[in-house]
Amino acid sequence: MAGKRKTKTSKTAALGPSKWRLQHGGFSDPIRDADPETGSPVQHRRAVDTLGMMLANGTITHQMHDAGGYFRALFRSAALDGMSKSVLVRLPGQTADTLSDHHMDARRKIGAALDALGGHESAAGSCAWHVVGLEMSVREWAMRQGWGGRPVAPPQAQGMLVATLSVLAGHFRLVPRTRAA
Repeated sequence: MAGKRKTKTSKTAALGPSKWRLQHGGFSDPIRDADPETGSPVQHRRAVDTLGMMLANGTITHQMHDAGGYFRALFRSAALDGMSKSVLVRLPGQTADTLSDHHMDARRKIGAALDALGGHESAAGSCAWHVVGLEMSVREWAMRQGWGGRPVAPPQAQGMLVATLSVLAGHFRLVPRTRAA
């Protein structure tokens, strides 16, 4: 037992994210707020996403960040993210969940955005679907999915994401379109 030492952990380390979670991305500084249900003070952190980090680094503009956020929101509204809700009250005789007009409208907008990117099978379309929509990391998409079945180097994949977000910002009319002379 002489080789084992007991280490003291501070209260702040116990309240923070685990070592495993920290290796998968950063967090914002702790934010103190009131719990909406009980009113008691709580401290929470926000996970920093890929688009947030790129905005903070100056790699993308605010319009590109907003275009990515809008695409992500449409993706979730279209129920394409694989996270399905469970219907708590089932009507007799109904076997499948149907898509509402809101879901279908979001799917049409996603389809139009993917068409503007060159289609679902293009590099930009694949990047938008996996990195922005499914929130896969750029490195994971580059190595696992890639484009055309070939892995892509992470710096090139980040460039593809920047180009994708630029096209999305133009498609969603978040930046003024300029005409070539």
